[in-house]
Amino acid sequence: MTGILGHSQSCLTRSRQTSSAKRRALKVQSVAAPEAPAAPKRGAAAKRIKLGSSDLSVSECCLGTMTWGGDQNSFEDASKQLSFAFDAGVNFIDTAEMYPVPPNKRYQGRTDLAIAPWLKQQRREDVVLASKVSGYGNDWIRASGDKTRISPSQIEQSVEASLQRLGTDHLDLLQIHWPDRYVSLFGGPPYDPKNERPDDVPFKTQLEGLKRLVDAGKVRHVGVSNETAYGVTQFIRAAEEHSLPRIVSIQNCYNLFVRTGFEADLAEVCAPRQCNVGLLAYSPLAGGVLSGKYLKNTAEPGSRLLRFEGYMARYTKQTAVEAMQAYCDIAQKYGVSPTELALAWCQGQTWTACSIIGATSMKQLKENISAFDVELPEEAFNEINEVNKRYRDPAVR
Repeated sequence: MTGILGHSQSCLTRSRQTSSAKRRALKVQSVAAPEAPAAPKRGAAAKRIKLGSSDLSVSECCLGTMTWGGDQNSFEDASKQLSFAFDAGVNFIDTAEMYPVPPNKRYQGRTDLAIAPWLKQQRREDVVLASKVSGYGNDWIRASGDKTRISPSQIEQSVEASLQRLGTDHLDLLQIHWPDRYVSLFGGPPYDPKNERPDDVPFKTQLEGLKRLVDAGKVRHVGVSNETAYGVTQFIRAAEEHSLPRIVSIQNCYNLFVRTGFEADLAEVCAPRQCNVGLLAYSPLAGGVLSGKYLKNTAEPGSRLLRFEGYMARYTKQTAVEAMQAYCDIAQKYGVSPTELALAWCQGQTWTACSIIGATSMKQLKENISAFDVELPEEAFNEINEVNKRYRDPAVR
């Protein structure tokens, strides 16, 4: 086995003997939480922001859910993670009709079912619940067996089924999981016009379908995911020209390995003075690779890249191995863990509204949440940028 999964070089990890002066400079919270705390201390993860042009007040830390209800995390695991994160001040939860991931017909929708018992115990107004309707392609999600499309009828079917599974009467944010039209996705080959499809659902029609649900009170706000600058501008234009719901967020992959796609043009398009669309950065740890656990060969047997052969293979290329070692060196220099470095960098970007964390264990969840208390000095950001110049977007090479 090659790449990160077979790499034997040790990752330079956080020194537990870091001086108190350095800890103060970095504002690192170093006191470990007990295994099952009744009330975790609320740190920066609980900080509230207004999401895009919406009235949603969300925590900068968003709790991802895509492993719940499948082969990796049980309903009990989900409840424990939800309770811990919520007690730590995280009020923003992201799910999808397709979850858990990797997607398959057997488990589809079980993530929602894992959330439902916990959600029932909360005051609904205290939770910002986001979900996603599947884009073009799957033929095993709809009861009819039709391929998923972002048509008004399918959007309605999706939301009705999601609400039933979740046991709630509305979603605070409904996102289009990936476009109805052809785009290059998930580290795939560059855009090829030959793959364009003639029957794309028009942007206006998609928004009309979303408007029906907004008007019915079943959806408060709408957003997109895995979208491009072209798509964002077309949705905004259609909304403005036809008085339709305006997208308030974009959930795209963004991390130390995948930067250029957002920074090159989406950052400008989504800026407050332009379209004012908040970035919800998913996979800020690149499927766990940026934690350094695969580089150090300390990943647990159930970890995704070990459990599912070929999954997220783009993060295990040799260039990613070399870049990861460089980021580990920077983390060690500034007295933080690779996880803390990656999450602090992601949330420290001016265009990042929220970072979506995901964990398969409570240990991972605690470290992810505490990472929001880390503030990297400007020098660390500069050194990270130098590494990026040498290994630009190694996951898409």
